[in-house]
Amino acid sequence: MTPHAPEDLHEWISFEDPDEQRTWLFDVTFLTSNWSCIFAGGCKGVVSEDNTEAMQGCCSYGAHFTGPDDIAHTRAMAERLTSDQWQHHDLGTAEGVIEVNEHGDTTTRLVDDACIFLNRPGFEGDGLGCAFHHAAIASGQRHLDWMPEVCWQLPLRQVDETDELGHVTSTVREWKRRDWGEGGADFHWWCTEGPDAFVGTRPVFEELTDELRQLVGDVVHEMLVHHLRDRIRRQGTEVHLPHPAVRHR
Repeated sequence: MTPHAPEDLHEWISFEDPDEQRTWLFDVTFLTSNWSCIFAGGCKGVVSEDNTEAMQGCCSYGAHFTGPDDIAHTRAMAERLTSDQWQHHDLGTAEGVIEVNEHGDTTTRLVDDACIFLNRPGFEGDGLGCAFHHAAIASGQRHLDWMPEVCWQLPLRQVDETDELGHVTSTVREWKRRDWGEGGADFHWWCTEGPDAFVGTRPVFEELTDELRQLVGDVVHEMLVHHLRDRIRRQGTEVHLPHPAVRHR
């Protein structure tokens, strides 16, 4: 009997970096999909039950930092936030914005079961959402110039692997449950798995242009986008393997 094809089939492309010993591998199925962030627009959150009404999005656990520079950057940007932009301004100023959780991970401080930088429903200042995002808009900067690294990268994930000869393979793909650690398996819902968030009007590689460029650099980003746009020009937006979340919709 012929085995059934796996549900989570994705299409990939790869090419060599022109400037260093690195191979890039990109998840074309996700990058050409119409995934879009639906924070406060139907996002069910990242806890063990439907958390839509809380409007916390993926901010329920605080931001896990990539290293000392990420921590220092977050602290520095927090000092620039105003009380109109940040609901928990007074608390953060008095008690700090960083903590170590029960697992020994350094994260942004939690307030009422969510990140200290998350403005909650009813905040009379700049409104619901990440205080850094509001500040970035007000300053005319990109949100990724303000936010902790993991916050602006989601739902993109770059994984680097180095072989015994020093050659690096960098995989750029969608963020999976497993990338959250053991707790990810307990999520009631995750936004790249179901059709709910695949409602955008542009493909991910255009929707997340700034994030992709920041991850891979200008040269590699230009090569990737040139290929994907040429592909769309030749064959439209249809891909050989549509995203599993919408394949049977």
